[in-house]
Amino acid sequence: MKSLLKAGWAVFRKDVRTELRTRVALSTLLLFSICVLVLAGYAVGPTSLAPEDRPTVNSVLLWIVLFFSALSGLARSFVTEEETGTAHALRLTAPPAAVLLGKLLFNLALLLVVNIVVVPLFLAMLSFDIAGPALFVTLLVLGDLALASASTFVAAIVAKAQSKGSLFPVLAIPLLLPPLIGAVTGTRIAATDPSFLAGIEHVKLLVSFTGAMTTAAFLLFPTVFEE
Repeated sequence: MKSLLKAGWAVFRKDVRTELRTRVALSTLLLFSICVLVLAGYAVGPTSLAPEDRPTVNSVLLWIVLFFSALSGLARSFVTEEETGTAHALRLTAPPAAVLLGKLLFNLALLLVVNIVVVPLFLAMLSFDIAGPALFVTLLVLGDLALASASTFVAAIVAKAQSKGSLFPVLAIPLLLPPLIGAVTGTRIAATDPSFLAGIEHVKLLVSFTGAMTTAAFLLFPTVFEE
């Protein structure tokens, strides 16, 4: 286990160094999310909705921004390896589980950076008040885990395909709909109810999905990566 964690951390650091040199994935996620945020703020705005409609509409808009930002950038985690010819070196130097762990940590880090930048801007631009901040932050973290785990595994599946760009969302969107619905509904509750327990069912949904998705990914990834 210790050697696996060490190898996974090495893959994560390699991806971070590569991203710091190129800034492709992070720039893609941030530019997309900020553009959608500006459009949403201009079209909806804090005064365009009735007060009773704001929690639902703003919750949907927030997760649309985060969801499609993830789809726009997270696929590169394995696609870049195949395009640059470094995937073969990874197969020779690191066990499959370590590669998946490193890529998962990297994608999760990207999503957390996007959240740190985009979520405060979203809350300010749309005057989105959160009554239950503890539930809201928990849903953001668990939603990021769900997005990262599913997106990383799907990226590994489509990395060798001819039409990577079109195949990735086709596979990822149906897979991510259950946690997305749970995150949206939970965020709406967090906007109106200060109690953490009010949204506990949606927290459980995200935990269950992430656990099942991560377990399945680690079980199936060696076959996907080594084929």
